[in-house]
Formats: sequence, structure tokens, C-alpha cells
Amino acid sequence: MLDALQGGPLALGELVAATGLARATAHRLAVGLERHGLVRRDPDGRFALGFRLTALARAAAEGFPLAAAARPALEWLRSETGESVQLYVLDGERRVCAESLESPHGLRTIVAVGSVLPLERGSAGAVLRGAAGGARRGWVQSVEEREAGVASVSAPVLDGDTVVAAVSVSGPIERTSRQPGRRYGAAVVEAAHRVERLAGLAPGRPE
Repeated sequence: MLDALQGGPLALGELVAATGLARATAHRLAVGLERHGLVRRDPDGRFALGFRLTALARAAAEGFPLAAAARPALEWLRSETGESVQLYVLDGERRVCAESLESPHGLRTIVAVGSVLPLERGSAGAVLRGAAGGARRGWVQSVEEREAGVASVSAPVLDGDTVVAAVSVSGPIERTSRQPGRRYGAAVVEAAHRVERLAGLAPGRPE
């Protein structure tokens, strides 16, 4: 239900359609979440994400210092490429966006912090599942795997020999081209190196 509300406030009927829940069940759950501050009502009476989630998100971030440590490296990568950048971590059989900075361009990739994405599609997924050749020592690119018109390049953040995160740059093909690795691969790898240094991780590759 919280995932359904990420896109904005929804009336009960819209919430039923988005979740596939029975109307009575959706209402009961939404009201229950509202009591705990996780859901609220907007001025039109629609259900929206509650403000308590802000505190929970802050607590989650503080419990995961890698995201905070990575931010300067991600800011550098966004400045170098002009595109949106993200830090992804593995969470079971999926990947989660732990940090995200948007491109200044009007047409840009938007991935919210906390977004849950599949491992099977996208360059970051390939890095985190170790399925792409060279992922542990270089960069991986993907073109329109997860979303039409979008390409991305990712590189692993290593702690010794273990991949602990993936640094990504993503944007519309009109700017990234269908060979985004040629344009952004070196910068993404450098950003991953910077994250490792900022986070004090154990060296896992030659400089």
C-alpha cells in the first residue's frame, strides 16, 4: 500500500485499483496505517504518505552510513556527467536505491530513495548479482532494459572482494547514446573508487 502511494495521493477507489485489494480491506489497512502516522489524508480526503515516514527514513539512513559517505562521490559524478546518479544496495532478491541525485535537465531519470527495483534488469542489477562479465573490475551498461528510452552505466563498490553497492548514472538515450559506457564508464568507476575511499572500505582492486 505504501508503494502504491509513492506516486502521490489516491482516493480509496484508486488505492483499490493500485493494490488489487478488496475495497473493505484496503480501507481497513489505510485507516490502520493512518493511525500510526504512516498514511495521512490530504485536503481532498485522499490517502497520502504520512509524515512519520520522514523520521523513519532518516533513522534508516543513519543506520546505513554508506549512503551518507557516498554522497560527495555521487555529487561529483552528477557534475561530471550531467545525468542522474544513484547508489543501489542488495536487499534479498531485489535492489534498493539507497541514495539518488537528479540531473538538472528537465528530461531526466528519476529514482526515489527507497525505490525497490528488480535485479534481473538494469546495469546496477547486473553488478549486484555478479552476472555481468567484468562487473567486479569495471563498468556494466544497459540500454532500455528496465525502462524504454533510458540507458545506464554502473560500477561496483567493493569492500575487499565483496560487492557492497553499485554506483549508477542513468539518463535518456538522446543524451547517453546507445553506448553509454563509452561516455560515462570511466567516470562511474572513478566515483565507485571515491565511495570506497570515503567509506573507508578495504581495497579490492589496484588503483
